[in-house]
Amino acid sequence: MKNILWIIILLIINIIPCNAQKILVPMNLKQTDHLKAYGVAYWTLERGINVEWLLNYRGGSFLMNYNSAVERELRVRGVVFELVDGIEVSNIYKEIEENNMELVLLEKAPSIAIYTPPNTQPWDDAVILALTYAEIPYDKVWDKEVLAGKLDEYDWLHLHHEDFTGQYGRFYASYHNARWYIEQQILYESVAKSLGFKKVSEEKNTVARMIKEYASRGGFLFAMCSATDTIDIALASENTDIADTIYDGDPMDPDCQERLDYSKTFAFENFSLEKNPLIYEFSNIDIPSSNLPVPMLGPESDYFTLFEFSAKYDPVPTMLTQCHIPVIKGFMGQTTAFKRSLIKKRVVILGESEGTESVKYIHGNLGKGTFTFMGGHDPEDYTHHIGDPPTQLSLHKNSPGYRLILNNILFPAAKKKEQKT
Repeated sequence: MKNILWIIILLIINIIPCNAQKILVPMNLKQTDHLKAYGVAYWTLERGINVEWLLNYRGGSFLMNYNSAVERELRVRGVVFELVDGIEVSNIYKEIEENNMELVLLEKAPSIAIYTPPNTQPWDDAVILALTYAEIPYDKVWDKEVLAGKLDEYDWLHLHHEDFTGQYGRFYASYHNARWYIEQQILYESVAKSLGFKKVSEEKNTVARMIKEYASRGGFLFAMCSATDTIDIALASENTDIADTIYDGDPMDPDCQERLDYSKTFAFENFSLEKNPLIYEFSNIDIPSSNLPVPMLGPESDYFTLFEFSAKYDPVPTMLTQCHIPVIKGFMGQTTAFKRSLIKKRVVILGESEGTESVKYIHGNLGKGTFTFMGGHDPEDYTHHIGDPPTQLSLHKNSPGYRLILNNILFPAAKKKEQKT
């Protein structure tokens, strides 16, 4: 009888710590694969298991109840994790309570859509690269799906280097004889005609408005590169023609600049259009201008700094800036960064090149939804020219720039949670 009692006591001693155990995925410099860690967090949410996002704690770590399947998935994907018992968890919560940190509960894996034409190569979109490497599922949508009202099926929408002004990326001067450019123009004109529009510029303008309506109804919009400024330019030019003859077959409105309506845009105001159709630039929003002969800085001296927000009072911008380092190397794009003086006052600046007019990363609210814009094309390919090989993220597992992209993926899953005592 005494032996049986000791066996029961030993079982209780062993079972209690196991039940109190959680899995901590550190996101500081100890983590060997930051990008895969986001994928495991998403995978965990897909299986109905909540994830606690510990803002500013060890680089924005993830904490979840112990689950053998989660542990196995972390091992398979090569993500560093720690098993923590009840006492350690209590100490983590206490540290979060006493410092500029916060605990946010992630409850539901967001449904993700990537706005991309059918002829785009996957490696031409940094978000597709990030999602593929992190093993996060997504659907592709384009103009037909947008105009059919399909966006409401998704929590989160990404736009990359689409040109919503209908000027084919303003590549005419350099590439109008290139096969890919000709094929793109044929495709865009065919789609616009099939959807009942006379011109691509008119069709893209309608698509831009429907994307804005999606965000205002509660959607989460994330845009990079030229999609950031061209969607605002398209929205502002709803009642005028800004595309020249080489793009849509008729001249632009000579008064198009004066007829811009900045009240309709997401983030930018008081910008000036680039009226020369041969210039590889849409407006003066972009900084440095894409048509400069050489970059103003260069990869060795081009950096931007993330703002540090109050995690308890500003959890949203804090989520979007979670990273293991505060200063991140810059990267170019058709739209590399945004001129500070042209950003609306209500928009939150998340990352900037200190002491300059250059703002890299911004966020704002629109109706019931939000938008987040990031300048640049690929965080690990400084210039990224047409035809360049794809970025191999297996060589950039700890990329700070790609982490910012993946912060946006998890953002829609978040719900503020009361601290435990």
